Amino acid sequence: MSDNCLFCKIGRGEIPSNKVYEDDEVIAFHDIHPVADVHFLVVPKRHIESLLKVESADQPLLGRLLTLAPELARQQGLGEGFRTVINTGPKGGQSVFHLHLHVIGGHSRNDGLVPQTH
Repeated sequence: MSDNCLFCKIGRGEIPSNKVYEDDEVIAFHDIHPVADVHFLVVPKRHIESLLKVESADQPLLGRLLTLAPELARQQGLGEGFRTVINTGPKGGQSVFHLHLHVIGGHSRNDGLVPQTH
């Protein structure tokens, strides 16, 4: 974990969040700026800056994020479908530099336009 990273602080419990799920490796919580009725993040507790920084050793953790996402989405009422988004790097729209997966579903909060995510 990184000392100054927002998502690392959430993972350590230093900053409160509206949790959806937590285990030793992963935390999931509702986005503070949701773009749809359901919008939560699935975040590894280990600090990885972005998808550009993953290594082959990260494969099990990435698989964990992707298998956990639909399970949590169903629990949040998104059993018929949802979007997943991973913004990568500054030019890919990433604004918090800790790898995270957005899970988005339900009605859009921006009149049907493609949601902007961080």
